[in-house]
Amino acid sequence: MPPWALRLSTFFAFVRHFNASLSCFLLCQFSLPKPVNPLTSVLYIATALSSLSCISLFLGDKDGSKVTTVVATPGQGPDRPQEVSYTDTKVIGNGSFGVVYQAKLCDSGELVAIKKVLQDKRFKNRELQIMRKLDHCNIVRLRYFFYSSGDKKDEVYLNLVLDYVPETVYRVARHYSRAKQTLPMVYVKLYMYQLFRSLAYIHSFGICHRDIKPQNLLLDPETAVLKLCDFGSAKQLVRGEPNVSYICSRYYRAPELIFGATDYTSSIDVWSAGCVLAELLLGQPIFPGDSGVDQLVEIIKVLGTPTREQIREMNPNYTEFKFPQIKAHPWTKVRPSVGLQTSYDLCQHLTLYVIGVQVFRPRTPPEAIALCSRLLEYTPTARLTPLEACAHSFFDELRDPNVKLPNGREKPSLFNFTTQELSSNPSLASILIPAHARSQAAASTPTNTSATTG
Repeated sequence: MPPWALRLSTFFAFVRHFNASLSCFLLCQFSLPKPVNPLTSVLYIATALSSLSCISLFLGDKDGSKVTTVVATPGQGPDRPQEVSYTDTKVIGNGSFGVVYQAKLCDSGELVAIKKVLQDKRFKNRELQIMRKLDHCNIVRLRYFFYSSGDKKDEVYLNLVLDYVPETVYRVARHYSRAKQTLPMVYVKLYMYQLFRSLAYIHSFGICHRDIKPQNLLLDPETAVLKLCDFGSAKQLVRGEPNVSYICSRYYRAPELIFGATDYTSSIDVWSAGCVLAELLLGQPIFPGDSGVDQLVEIIKVLGTPTREQIREMNPNYTEFKFPQIKAHPWTKVRPSVGLQTSYDLCQHLTLYVIGVQVFRPRTPPEAIALCSRLLEYTPTARLTPLEACAHSFFDELRDPNVKLPNGREKPSLFNFTTQELSSNPSLASILIPAHARSQAAASTPTNTSATTG
């Protein structure tokens, strides 16, 4: 073997996880005597990039796919960088934040999503800091993170390696809507319940997501497991510290944000969740505003003009502002279709501005509308907490041990509440953890962090 090949020992460390075909290719190149080193350029690049966390090899497997090896830090636990190799990279999303790729891990064959965002070297990345704290079955998991260089000088990108989940609530709901079908109510319950669980968990840390919408609710359509994603707008709210009010996607923006409040609480997530629930029941957004002002108009058309006290609770600076007085119609006066009158005694205080058109479908469960009424409240403190929402009677069906998914599969884990999740209201455990789940927990080995399993 030529003497220059001895200097390649460190380079071989980068390819020890690669497939046999690549290794054989490299060994053949090193073994055969040639007047010119065929890998000089590759080695030069590898040496030049040795101080960086990412080395990409274009000598992939037989189908020509690119294999990338990075030195990444695990999302949870101690900072112990390790080599991670992935392949089959393709773009699956992009936006002002950056780009999202799908990739396959070489060692396990698992699919992951890699979110690549420009890193401002002056600040720590808030999304990374928050995601490293989170570990919950209904929140997308941060597996690794690493940094890579950009095309411009001194440009650095943060790459978040996340669980890949194939679908979103947005796409599933749109599929049913286009087919002029209704989303089965058991799925509405499953999706919303898991969303509230994820919110109860992050709110227990003081973290507010600030961008709850169907597009950020990932779904596995086979298991019905929901995972909350995209913490790019999330923030740990501190009482007394101001926050930006121009946050959250318009259709799901809480009214206090439209009023310009900067001292809001995590109850803005609850409002957004209420909008998602209403959308799943309606088949379309409940407040489809074309602008910030129009968004407020849409809300007033549904809930009526807020009282002075309600405005004070949202933003005291607007109490003297003159709003048009819209007299909203109570549910008892809503006409779902011509010639029919439908009464919902459970939620008479939720009002709608509707003239002879259907609001919710005629067979919408009264408990679903009642839950909406407790989420879509002008006064932030009047809204249910996420944990209280989980305990609502609308979700009682999920606590029935005999209920299965429409495809015949068992329900996902719904009752494995941790003490952290229950910390806001431990007394709700008797409702949230049904007797059959408590029995299963008693029969199994308990852990010090989980209240039960199921």
